[in-house]
Amino acid sequence: MKIDRRCFLSLVIGGAVGTTLTPVPWKLTDDIAIWSQNWPWTPVPEDGPSKFVKSVCTQCPGGCGITVRTIGDRAIKIEGQPDHPVNNGSLCPRAISATQHLYGPSRIQGPMKRAGERGQGKWEKISWDEAIKTVTEKLAELRTRGKPHTVACISDTDGNGSSYLMDRFLQAYGSPNFIRTPSSADAQELALYLSCGRQGTIGYDFRKADFILSFGCALMDGCDTAGQVMSAFGEQDKKTRLVQIEARLSDTAAKAAQWVPAKPGSETALALGLGHVIVRDGLYNKAFIDNHGFAFEDWQDDAGNTHPGYRSLVQDHSPDKVAKATGLSEKVIESLARSFARAHRPVAVSGLGSAAPDSLDQALAVFALNALAGNFQKPGGVFLIDEPDYLSWTEMKIDKTASAGNQHPRVDGAGSEKFAHTRYLPNRLPEAINSAKGDSPVQALLVAGGNPLYTLADPRAAQKAFEKIPFIVSFSTFIDETAEQADLLLPHPHFLESYQDVPTPRGMAHTVVSLARPVVKPQYDTRHMADVVIQIAKNLGGFIENAFPWKNYEDFLRKSLSDQWKTLEKKGFWSDSRSRDTSLDKIFRTSSQRFEFFPMSKFAAMNGNGNKKAGVEKIELPGNIDKLPLVLVPYTSMRISDGAVANTPFMTKTLDANVVLENDVFVEINPKTASEYGLSQGDKATVKTQAGRAEVRVNLFEGIMPGLVAMPAGLGRTGFSDYIAGKGANVYSLIAPAADPASGLNAAWGARAAIAKA
Repeated sequence: MKIDRRCFLSLVIGGAVGTTLTPVPWKLTDDIAIWSQNWPWTPVPEDGPSKFVKSVCTQCPGGCGITVRTIGDRAIKIEGQPDHPVNNGSLCPRAISATQHLYGPSRIQGPMKRAGERGQGKWEKISWDEAIKTVTEKLAELRTRGKPHTVACISDTDGNGSSYLMDRFLQAYGSPNFIRTPSSADAQELALYLSCGRQGTIGYDFRKADFILSFGCALMDGCDTAGQVMSAFGEQDKKTRLVQIEARLSDTAAKAAQWVPAKPGSETALALGLGHVIVRDGLYNKAFIDNHGFAFEDWQDDAGNTHPGYRSLVQDHSPDKVAKATGLSEKVIESLARSFARAHRPVAVSGLGSAAPDSLDQALAVFALNALAGNFQKPGGVFLIDEPDYLSWTEMKIDKTASAGNQHPRVDGAGSEKFAHTRYLPNRLPEAINSAKGDSPVQALLVAGGNPLYTLADPRAAQKAFEKIPFIVSFSTFIDETAEQADLLLPHPHFLESYQDVPTPRGMAHTVVSLARPVVKPQYDTRHMADVVIQIAKNLGGFIENAFPWKNYEDFLRKSLSDQWKTLEKKGFWSDSRSRDTSLDKIFRTSSQRFEFFPMSKFAAMNGNGNKKAGVEKIELPGNIDKLPLVLVPYTSMRISDGAVANTPFMTKTLDANVVLENDVFVEINPKTASEYGLSQGDKATVKTQAGRAEVRVNLFEGIMPGLVAMPAGLGRTGFSDYIAGKGANVYSLIAPAADPASGLNAAWGARAAIAKA
């Protein structure tokens, strides 16, 4: 399907005012007006003068600036902050309706300890003193027994101040097991490091690009990119061509200039096929390759061994071969390659906002297209954004116990000889625990953000692993799926009640640091997670206490940010123009000081001799194709929160009746495929995969390729409240992890499946 530019502009030209052009906020407003008359927990706004407070939404990694209208101590309305560089006033439904979670019944109202069996939902209120004492005593006991390395922490980020404090605490305590929850950006970050030698994120100058080639990114479907992308399109005054490669007609695909429905899982082959055409026809940027590229041609190492370069690699991906792999015609492949190469400011992007993870080779293959275009550090191109360094730290000393503990291998296998460059492997944690003989290798788990028992692939395996961990502490704000299985609940405040620094969001082309701040007084007896960690450190004493010289988290932020703190308080954000350095001379920090088409460090780590071809690892989905002939793929929606925190009740009310009807979730299936299984619109059916099964309804959809079944991510919650739980099924529970052999990351982009009429 092709959507012309007039149609495209009609949908996105209003990006500067965010979702104003969509029916979502208006339906939300309408629902709020109606439903607020019925739900007992819905606050009644006070009368009186109002004021506006600048802050930032932290419900996803998007980092959108917001302006909150308050009357008295009540938050009344949330809008996009017009001058915020990330979203420029754009905002998704999740942020607009955030007050529903602030005042809703999903909140944990104070510290509690488990009073029944795990998962029974029986809790006993305790004081903060008792809660912190309980954690301190448990950690002290493990340390006394010489087992500090058996403590692990799962966090939803490693980029802000509170996650730094938690990581610092583990190092001072003696554990290497700080683990970040998985995201679609994991493979991109690793690709950036291997090919450019930089730890950080890949930024895209969408505002000035004239050709955006998206390999399945949920640019306008997921909340974590929507504000940024819609803002960028709203600012454009030129003809920008967005091409969306995706097996399903998503909102992004519908708003693109061209939708390219390729088979899911074939993105790596397609990227290499485009590279084949660009190299074959000499359409690449020769100056960039000559001056800043490495291993474009075959090369020899110091021992005289010859290794294949990029030109040799893409020889195996001629259009006729790629056509068979992707289901596209050779003509389309040739045309895409030439259009990309001949654009003035093209960018190729993968991974942003997607519900399914990329493999490392897909990330490398797509990233290499940008190198062929030579569009690094240029307006309208790709920018390399270093990981946050805006916080200043005091040097830390550790004792012998901590030193010994930190030398133990990580429990998830990250950083091991096999996965030397991978920083976190949360998908391997359940297997590590479930396969261990004797006691669990994790004796105490701190869940400081994230909701792994919902978001990890195959949460049943994660649940089994959690049952073997003797002591689990949750810092969740809400009674989510992971908190339900904890022994101790230490509730973190809602983001409208507390300070939180927010680093540069993924995809941004320059550094932007924002500050979430208290907009209203805490509604309940909550305490900032970082404050709790600092107090536990002080209770443990010695070197651990000395590593935390701050009174609390706010004191840490004020002293660490120094002069920048005043800017953050006044504007809500600050930008760092140094990240837009356009010089290429010192950009690449690989051993060759160039962009490496053949990342030597990757293959040296894998094979020890660097003699392996790049970009050829194929991720096979588990399951017998004869018994499971279809493929289940997850998809994101701006109206469904697919991360750690569930929808607000009002967001769920905006879902169409062919997505969720009462408690039934619909799966999309092509009418042709449906007819083969005797399925009609609205039929109840059972979807079965190797990991599990789910009862669903059928939605016939011409916009999905035959042979596929698509299910929205973010439903099937068991936690939160009765207004949210029990609606639909969790698609992640149907997808078993598939380890990327190159990185160890989960790269399961779907699952082999079968469907039958119920």
